[in-house]
Amino acid sequence: MNRKIKRAAVLGSGVMGSGIAAHLANVGIPTLMLDIVPRELTEAEKKKGLTLEDPAVRNRIAASNKEKLKKQKPSPITSKKSLDLIQVGNFDDHMEQIKDVDWVIEVVVENLDIKKKVYEQVETHRTDGTLVSSNTSGISINAMAEGRSEDFKNHFLGTHFFNPPRYLKLLEVIPNKDTDPKVLDFVKTFGEDVLGKGVVEAKDTPNFIANRIGTYGLLITVKEMLKGGYSIGEVDSVTGPMIGRPKSATFRTLDVVGLDTFVHVAKNVYDNVDGNEKEAFVIPEFMKQMNEKGWLGAKSGQGFFLKKKGKEGSQILELNPETLDYEERKKLKTQATEMAKQEKGSKRKVRAIVNAKGDRAGDLVWNISKPTLIYSAELLGEIADDINAIDEAMKWGFGWELGPFEMWDAIGVKQSVERMKEEGVTVPAWVDEMLEKGIESFYKTENGKVYFYHNGEYVEKEVNPKEINLKLHKQANGVIKKNAGASLIDLGDNVALLEFHSQSNAIGLDTIQMINQSLEEVNKNYKGLVIGNQGKNFCVGANLGMMLMEAQDFNFPELDMVIRQFQQAMMNIKYNEKPVVAAPFGMTLGGGTEVCLPAHSVQASQETYMGLVEVGVGLIPGGGGNKEYYIQQLKGLPEGVDFDLQKVTNDVFEKIAMAKVSTSAAEAFENGLLDERTDSISVNGDHLIHDAKQKVLSLHNAGFNPPKREKVPVVGEAGYATMLLGAKGLANSGYASEYDLKIAEKLAFVLAGGRLKYGTLVDEQYLLDLEREAFLSLIGEAKTQQRMQHMLLKGKPLRN
Repeated sequence: MNRKIKRAAVLGSGVMGSGIAAHLANVGIPTLMLDIVPRELTEAEKKKGLTLEDPAVRNRIAASNKEKLKKQKPSPITSKKSLDLIQVGNFDDHMEQIKDVDWVIEVVVENLDIKKKVYEQVETHRTDGTLVSSNTSGISINAMAEGRSEDFKNHFLGTHFFNPPRYLKLLEVIPNKDTDPKVLDFVKTFGEDVLGKGVVEAKDTPNFIANRIGTYGLLITVKEMLKGGYSIGEVDSVTGPMIGRPKSATFRTLDVVGLDTFVHVAKNVYDNVDGNEKEAFVIPEFMKQMNEKGWLGAKSGQGFFLKKKGKEGSQILELNPETLDYEERKKLKTQATEMAKQEKGSKRKVRAIVNAKGDRAGDLVWNISKPTLIYSAELLGEIADDINAIDEAMKWGFGWELGPFEMWDAIGVKQSVERMKEEGVTVPAWVDEMLEKGIESFYKTENGKVYFYHNGEYVEKEVNPKEINLKLHKQANGVIKKNAGASLIDLGDNVALLEFHSQSNAIGLDTIQMINQSLEEVNKNYKGLVIGNQGKNFCVGANLGMMLMEAQDFNFPELDMVIRQFQQAMMNIKYNEKPVVAAPFGMTLGGGTEVCLPAHSVQASQETYMGLVEVGVGLIPGGGGNKEYYIQQLKGLPEGVDFDLQKVTNDVFEKIAMAKVSTSAAEAFENGLLDERTDSISVNGDHLIHDAKQKVLSLHNAGFNPPKREKVPVVGEAGYATMLLGAKGLANSGYASEYDLKIAEKLAFVLAGGRLKYGTLVDEQYLLDLEREAFLSLIGEAKTQQRMQHMLLKGKPLRN
């Protein structure tokens, strides 16, 4: 379908509406955001002498909600520049502007009559062929389309984003009975390729897929807690990462979502189903009381948990559901929880805990999992066409690592069904039929492809060609070479991929070795190399534990050798004869950033958090990061124009000294870590490896030549003194400790190029030698070792 979304309109500017507008702006789509006209003036407006007819008053709701985007945490915008793409207005004065947009997204209050009135207005102004969608979380799409024209109905559907839209991957797409199939296909493709979403087609049923099962699962958990006499803290301690769920587990999730929102969503299902299912969506009495008291969670300052400040700092208390008093938070520690902690991966953890019969934690997890698995199986065909859609909706919408059917596979379908039947539970007939056929798992993997059980047989899961799953790819094709830290993989089309897979993808000697071997192999047999992986984060830096151990053993020759090798490997990347493209995502810190800086191009995921953070552990970058970051800033300056070398150096000094980390790939461009001329962003993280591979092929086809080695101008001794002056100012103002100042002196010396004249041209190796000397002198200091130890133990910086 030859359609483009060049401009959009969002009707409703509350948390969800403004979040959707921000996400559209993040991907470069100019967006008109409208809301209602206020009925009365604020005190501030009265003081200014404004009237209800003033545009500033009439647009106030949308304008103030746009302004709130700047303060929200986590930030809904990837760059402050995104806000420039959001234009605000109101329904009465600006609705006619929707004639110029390609997509109208309605995000008004969850009330069918109000939504229908908005659609009447939309129909008056929209151009035929314009997409219209509702972000409803549960109102019938068909009911909303009633009374509208044929063209409206053909181009109307539900697009249910999950909050916050920038971060949560799920987009449920719900057609009405008259939606044009081509429109549906376009929205699904656009959602995945442009908005970066995981798109699942849902049926027009109450709360669609994720909220239907998620709400059911949460209420089952609350009721099991009350029945089994567990505390809120105990439940959260076992229903989070221990079973492949987010850290916010059950009750912390409810506090984040807001109890009022949850009650509304649960009531929507309650009002639209009957029988036993209706009973499952009854809100427990203590939660009704909380809702009446306004104990809604994070938004009201208290909910299932309360943060209380005491003499010894902040303490988090849990609510006692019987007394509604707050008490000390408890954790559930049993033999099953200890066994689960020892296991690796969510599948093994959940199997260990669920199969621990008679254990207090094991029984809790089994008693909440059993009905959720059965409920998911009962809803197959009603809420979605296949089990894969249900699993993906729960993973992308609720952050589950395993969808219900993947979880069922993990605990063992045959054994668990036998146990369910022993306990008097009826299992959906299709699950029994599957087992009778001798099929004992919902999913299987063969030759790098995933198959799932559907209508009596396994069918291949459809995958977007842009989605490369490295685990499956390796199963089908093996690896070219590997060691403990990294593997070299053939990606096809004569492109290779270097995958880090050490703990936290930290860079050690084995990784450095594999970088060099990969470059050699690529230069002989491939068109180019992608450096990427699909771990939790791209790379959190060098192996801190190893370096600390060597320093404490006074093994400085060994450390010197490792730093030299790391620096040389980065230079090898920079001057490699074939193109090298880095594909960072998530945490790309310290050494992770140092790997990206010398690459010929970077294809970054939208959610990439880059920065040279070594100062936080009492060091400076040691793998060439100072030099490469500095050169990158010089490259970005316009040719033939006089520039202030000191200003460039000061800027790099400040960003490294403050350990500045970008909050998105867009911000990494603004910080100068990414280069507009060579680097780009993948909004959909699942397409990152594919996009990086295409970039390698593009560079190769354009006749790639490595950069020429050139000398670098430095600010020398005079510039060193200037940087030091700034650092001392920070120390005198209390923003930096005495030891911070010592680190800053070392960093300034390296960036200045030592005691040379301003403007002296130096070789890169000269700067690398200065960097290495400074790094080694700092790692020998007791205070640096204390900072490193603290980071390894506590995961946060020490100020000493």
